[in-house]
Amino acid sequence: MKAIRIDEFGGTEVLKLIEVERPVPAPDEILVKVLASGVNLVDCVIRSGTNDNFKSLLKLPLTLGCDAAGIVEEVGSDVTNFKKGDQVYGCPNFPGDGSYAEYCAAKASQFALKPKSISFNEAAGVPLAALVAWEGLFELGQLQTGQRILIHGASGGIGSFAVQFAKAKGAYVIGTTSANNIEFLKHIGADEVLNYKTQNFEELLQDIDIVFDASPIRDNNERLKGVSVLKDGGIFVSVNVDFPFDDAVNEALARKNARGEMVASQKHENLSKIAKMIDEGKVKVTISKIYPLEHVAQAHEESITGHVRGKLVLEISK
Repeated sequence: MKAIRIDEFGGTEVLKLIEVERPVPAPDEILVKVLASGVNLVDCVIRSGTNDNFKSLLKLPLTLGCDAAGIVEEVGSDVTNFKKGDQVYGCPNFPGDGSYAEYCAAKASQFALKPKSISFNEAAGVPLAALVAWEGLFELGQLQTGQRILIHGASGGIGSFAVQFAKAKGAYVIGTTSANNIEFLKHIGADEVLNYKTQNFEELLQDIDIVFDASPIRDNNERLKGVSVLKDGGIFVSVNVDFPFDDAVNEALARKNARGEMVASQKHENLSKIAKMIDEGKVKVTISKIYPLEHVAQAHEESITGHVRGKLVLEISK
């Protein structure tokens, strides 16, 4: 089968399209014929080898990719909830061989039936970003109806799901973005949108219940501004698990009796809930661009700009 593998860490030049053996599913796994794979910024971080937290878990050579949408080809002997031919979406094993390939084997518990109302390309843009948003808002942020939430990086993959999940919950949603994404955020449900280039949110907001930081910017001074707008006892959630809170941020949180959280894991069982919301029309999937597998380097270059609206996708097979 064809797969994008890396034999060394580095720039996009280390991404190689090669032929590898098709994986064999373990008893608790499914083999998925991958029709599309999402592209996430974490893929670029793994490829570069610049993050010690990830690098220590990885063994070269490896196939990248954290999002898969496709059709079940085989099921392991212990798997009872899927059958051959099922249309599924989910997350490959990590660390392990990922979804930039024609087939991937992964634990059945990390997959769910694909939303019926969207294409495989759209479904591939959902799993990791939506699960991170769900974990940050509901598991860590404990978002409730009527609360006020500020979402940084609101037009990106994680942020755009967070806006829609929060709106569906009945929260008052404030998003930060650049000028060209203001109308997009209003369209997907944001009650208020701030242009981070021309408006200082820390001067305009106060008494925020939850700040959800889905921005790719890793800056503890920006986090301090976010903490400053929290209400007493509020919650600050960051998706940038590779960039710890510094002492100043922890002290600022303590002064507000606030809690700081990092989205370090996801519960894959929430994929079924997310699929239901998509099929009910409560959540829309925004795909910025679709690349063929052989153009993966271009997809990575686009991803690292930090200015992608929604998600980037690799189309593996039609």
